[in-house]
Amino acid sequence: MTDRGLGKKVRVKTIGCHGFCKQGPVITVEPEGLFYCQVDKKDINEIVQSHLIGGKPVERLFYVEPATGKRISKYKDIPFYKGQTKVVLCNCGEIDPSSIDEYIEKGGYDGLKKALLEMKPEQVIDQVLKSGLRGRGGAGFPTGLKWRFGRGSKSDKKYVVCNADEGNPGTFVDGAILVADPHAVLEGLIVAAYSIGADEGFVYIRHEYPQAIESIKRAIIDSRKKGFLGQDILGSGFSFDVSIKEGAGAFVCGEETSLMASIMGERGTPRPRPPFPTDSGLWGKPTCINNVKTLATIPIILRRGVEWFSSIGTEKSTGTAIFSLTGMVKNTGLVEVPMGTTLRHIIFNVGGGIKDDAKFKAVLTGGPSGGCLPADKLDLPVDYDSLTQAGTIMGSGGMIVMDETTCMVDMARFFLSFTQAESCGKCTPCRMGTLEMLRLLDKIRSGNGEESDIEKLQEIAITVKEGALCGLGQAAPNPVLSTIRYFRDEYEAHIRDKICPAEVCKALIKYTVVPEKCIGCGACLQICPSNAITGKKNEVHVISDELCIKCGACLEVCPPEARAIDKIPAHEGAGH
Repeated sequence: MTDRGLGKKVRVKTIGCHGFCKQGPVITVEPEGLFYCQVDKKDINEIVQSHLIGGKPVERLFYVEPATGKRISKYKDIPFYKGQTKVVLCNCGEIDPSSIDEYIEKGGYDGLKKALLEMKPEQVIDQVLKSGLRGRGGAGFPTGLKWRFGRGSKSDKKYVVCNADEGNPGTFVDGAILVADPHAVLEGLIVAAYSIGADEGFVYIRHEYPQAIESIKRAIIDSRKKGFLGQDILGSGFSFDVSIKEGAGAFVCGEETSLMASIMGERGTPRPRPPFPTDSGLWGKPTCINNVKTLATIPIILRRGVEWFSSIGTEKSTGTAIFSLTGMVKNTGLVEVPMGTTLRHIIFNVGGGIKDDAKFKAVLTGGPSGGCLPADKLDLPVDYDSLTQAGTIMGSGGMIVMDETTCMVDMARFFLSFTQAESCGKCTPCRMGTLEMLRLLDKIRSGNGEESDIEKLQEIAITVKEGALCGLGQAAPNPVLSTIRYFRDEYEAHIRDKICPAEVCKALIKYTVVPEKCIGCGACLQICPSNAITGKKNEVHVISDELCIKCGACLEVCPPEARAIDKIPAHEGAGH
């Protein structure tokens, strides 16, 4: 607390992610709820002098609504926030994550107290089952059922694990929660341990998340000091403690059996199931593994009640869904909405629509193991079953929006290349199947595809899906299968017509100079990295097809008044 000549006490605190990544860095002023966005260091003094001392807010730092140009002062009035229902993210951007006292003031650890002091483990499990909570890490398995299996396994030793690996490109939900609200995750993990009878736990977190690692480390230390971890927690007779295991960044270690191998110091590769981890996990002992978002939901269910939680969402998918909304959308960031909310609401109301008011083309849900959905699926409700039926998954919370400049064949190839590179290579379907699919996609993108290649892709994809050892391998073909299902015409255009409709695939496009438009300014000649352009000042320039690497730099610098550079299908005409 400080006055620093302000005439009143003001507290300045660091908060975690406020969710609106597009507008960061942000400063909020409470209790007014004022929201300053895209703040620079040089703006701080003006905020202090004008707002905190003078009582006059700095309007130029308010959020500007793109459609109307109107400045909005309070974050609760900004469409990005108005369109959300903050449940799991309710503390993110509101409390100081380094302060356990602030978490407690918000009702933190009340759920743990209730569980330990008022309920038996079986009663806690029963409440989680009744809430309808399904795992937020991918498959959507009922959390309470997993805990019941863990409880029922007989052993002298049991473990619980928080899976915070989050290796999906474009997904950052788990990391943001661990930075902004680490005690919620820790509280959920302690409740999970009490429920199944574990006395030891791990937070498995990727090494690339240094802020999240420091945040959860501090939370563990402070929780021990407060008596929420250690021996005889809250005088209940229950003892439990937590360690942190840093992963080396292998995507496959997000899969639970690979994760356990990594914790035990082995190479992170999956093993067949059964036995399932709740029967035989870490060092052969029963182990219950839950995702960050799942565990962060547990305290809320215990604190606010099963009826309240299950009233949100749908009958089979209760609660909220959290996504990291990215791609060609105006408002990128963390989004939390009730299960059953439509894709249209998320992308166009919360997300603000497509960048530059371009036309929506597709959205990928579930990260590189997810599927792409076209425009006619915009009114699809976002829940586990609806997404599965549509050929995609909820996954760990990635949602990537694409406009018409995206080539769906190229996009499928991009995500498949990631899963192929990250394959542990243990099973043949994944190791060889993803490689062969990648080869076929490259063949199609190069203009050498054959009509039978589409069927070959589907056959291999189904083989991988049915035969891969782990869930990551089984989901790897989803981008290929979904793009063939909904965008088959693009595959056919690449094969039959030798064109890329989105003009992305380099082998199927070329750059040319339109003679009647060229003003001979020399801008393209100067920027060309391969010296493919020749021509004298004030004369028509020429692009050599042999030397052109198709980087597009010439098109970017061509004066708007001339627009003399054109991108055309490679088979059309000869180079000028």
